[in-house]
Amino acid sequence: MGKLKSLIKFKVFSTSSRKKSPAGKAQKMGLVNSAIAILSLLLVAFIFSFSNRQTQSGVPIEITFPTMSDAPKLATEIYKANPVMDIQIEILNGCGEPGLAAKFSDLLRNIRVDVVRSENADHFDYEKTMLIQRNENIFGMKHVAEALGFDINNSSQVITAADPNLDVDITLVIGKDFRSISSIQAYLNN
Repeated sequence: MGKLKSLIKFKVFSTSSRKKSPAGKAQKMGLVNSAIAILSLLLVAFIFSFSNRQTQSGVPIEITFPTMSDAPKLATEIYKANPVMDIQIEILNGCGEPGLAAKFSDLLRNIRVDVVRSENADHFDYEKTMLIQRNENIFGMKHVAEALGFDINNSSQVITAADPNLDVDITLVIGKDFRSISSIQAYLNN
């Protein structure tokens, strides 16, 4: 019986300490590599499927741009065709109606007057709209007075108050009577 016990011990120890063969190891590594390859293919297929579902397809939109009949013009060419006169004017809103100075600016820019600034006057109690000549530019004063329908000899509408410190030729103060000016009335109605 002692011999049987030693034989069993020998077989137990010999099976537990048996080394694996290189062929078995290579076979297990091949299975692992095959599993990684299959999982990689599944991952690529999943990503491809997911990306196809995320792209949006809808109605195609076609954009057409208008063609220009002639080449763009340089600023000097535009100026030569429609020059701005050498008349600089400031427009002061003296009646308090919002946006009125901007409307007067548009009107005067349409007749090629250089509107240097348009802002509120020192107060909103001006009853009459008036042109104030700030320097010797008589031609500019006549042009603006004619455009507004003012009589240059009417001292209640056209005033001469030279001020060498101002950088404008004319100051236009908009009074509460602005609706009586025919050119402004026609411009506001359009």
